[in-house]
Formats: sequence, C-alpha cells, structure tokens
Amino acid sequence: MRGLRCLSNVDVALGPAVNVFVGANGAGKTSALEAAFLLSHARSFRSGAKETLLQRGATQLSIFAELRHADGRVRRLGLGRGGGRWEAKLDGAGVALGQLVGECAVVCFEPGSHGLIAGAAEERRRYLDWGVFHVEHAFLSLWRRYQRALKQRNSLLRASSPPADELFAPWEAELALAAEQIDQQRRDYLDRLRPKLRDSLAGLLPELGAFELRYRRGWSDELDLAGQLRGQRARDLARGHTTLGAHRADWSITFEQAPLREHLSRGQEKLTALACLLAQAELYAEQCGEWPVVCLDDLASELDLAHQTAVVTLLLAADAQVLLTGTELPVALQGLPAQVFHVEQGALTRLL
Repeated sequence: MRGLRCLSNVDVALGPAVNVFVGANGAGKTSALEAAFLLSHARSFRSGAKETLLQRGATQLSIFAELRHADGRVRRLGLGRGGGRWEAKLDGAGVALGQLVGECAVVCFEPGSHGLIAGAAEERRRYLDWGVFHVEHAFLSLWRRYQRALKQRNSLLRASSPPADELFAPWEAELALAAEQIDQQRRDYLDRLRPKLRDSLAGLLPELGAFELRYRRGWSDELDLAGQLRGQRARDLARGHTTLGAHRADWSITFEQAPLREHLSRGQEKLTALACLLAQAELYAEQCGEWPVVCLDDLASELDLAHQTAVVTLLLAADAQVLLTGTELPVALQGLPAQVFHVEQGALTRLL
C-alpha cells in the first residue's frame, strides 16, 4: 500500500484465516481494510471525495496484492491512481477495471453499513449489482450498454431546445431492452439470495420473526419501459433527467415484528445489514467455489459480544479470510487463532 491516506509505504503478509489490526483511532487500521475493498470495488466504503484517498503531499496511490484462489491459482493484482482515473493491472499487464474487480471479491461490514437498510437506494443497488456482477458474466457489458443509452437520453432531455421525438426513439428502445435484461438478472439473483438471507437473519435477529424481501424494478409492471418512457418524456424534459428505468430500482426488507423500516432500532439496522452481507458472501461461495475476503471494521464497537462471537464462529467454520480492526483484540477472538498487527502512525508491526 503506497500513498493511501496515512499509509505511506506498507507491506503486510496476511494469514489465510483471521487477521486483526489493532491501534488507536486514526492510526490507519481502517485504511488497511480499505485497500482490500478498493481492489474489489474500485471505490471506498468510506464516505467523502475520491481525492481524500490520496495521502497529503503524495502524487499517486497504489495497491498491490497477491491473491490465492481456492483452486490454487495465484494472481497478482494492482490498482493505482495518479490523475483522475484508476489504472488496473493483472499479473503485470494493464487490464480493464472490470476485469480486476471481477478477480477479487471483498465484502465489508463497517460503521456506515446500516445505510444499506436505512440509507439511499443507490447503496442497495450497489449491493445487488455487485452480487449479480460476480455470477452473471454478461452483466457488466449489459450495464454499460444501459448507462450509454441513459446518458444519451439525458443529454437530449437537457438540450437547450426540445429535440425531435425521433431522436429519442433509438435510445429509449436500447434503454428498455437493456433494462429488461438487467431486471431479470437482478430478480434471479434475489431468488438465490433469499434462502441464504433467511438463515442469516434467523441467526442474528430471530426476535423479529419472518422477513419479506421486496424488490421494485424502477418502472411500472403494467406497461413496457419503452412505452412508459415515451409517456413520461414531457415530465422528464421538465426535470432534465430520466425518472424511470433500472437506475431507479430498489429493494427493502420488512419483518413480521417490524413491518416498517422505521420500526427498527439502529442496532437492528446494523444486524440486518450484516445479515445481508453474510448471506451475499455465502451465496458467492456457493456460486464461485470460494468465500470472498470478509472485512469487519471496528467490530467490537458495532456489535455486542454475543453477535461478535456468532459472526466469528460462522466465518471460522467457513474457512474465510477475515480482516478485522479494533482498538484492541476483541474479546470474541481471545484464545482463537489469529494474526495480530499493531498499527501506529501508518506503520504496521506484527504482534502475534
């Protein structure tokens, strides 16, 4: 890790099971997890501008990692940012960003994870599409087609004078075709996720009873999207953007004992988000034959001891690699095999 926040020049050899980064607040513990997450998502799980990733005074940041798959394959990953764009490498050769993030799977539970349940729809779409991306090989090209058509339609909507109707038709047809396919892939993924989610929620939040996962695709089920876009065109022209489509999709979870999201406490929101992440990780393992790397940022302050223990026990049984942070070694890990690193002023030292 080079030039990432307070990490100037850090190398670390991680163990295959639990790795714990301990130290004071602001020492750089979370940045170590952030580096792994960046390789899998090409974005941070922390809020703030992309520019804050770059260490003050540094001109570029880079992350290099060696990834060993369950089948024994070893890949060398590289991600760098010097100007305004990310550059990706795989085994020393430059590759598209999508190829890099498709190689490395990382899920993360952190203090902002409750936003998956209580926050904006964008975060829930990211969660859903990350899962679809790793099981549907055509998803990325399909999503790019959709984004291109959406960009072109929005450009027409923002033109200084209203464009002719025939200029909209090809982009609306392309938008509708891609959206229908994206919608079907999302539905298929959620169908596979539901049983995993049922098990993880039963283990973490049994007191809330049965759950229901609801999905809204972003346009009405009554008409095809192309027809709805035509009918919505005047309103979209007034607003300057497309208000229907796959980019407006959302999903939600309700419980028998909490039929509205507002009925959940902050702690229950966190546990629901954690259940979603663990369910996604387990489904990934089932589909891909190996668990993703699991990051748990500030575990002891986010979960009580009983839930910490339950999560750690599950991950140890699954033989997953875990990266975990805390101001000290969490009680749930004491006596268990783990590699422990002390982090101070951006430097890492192995303790155990």
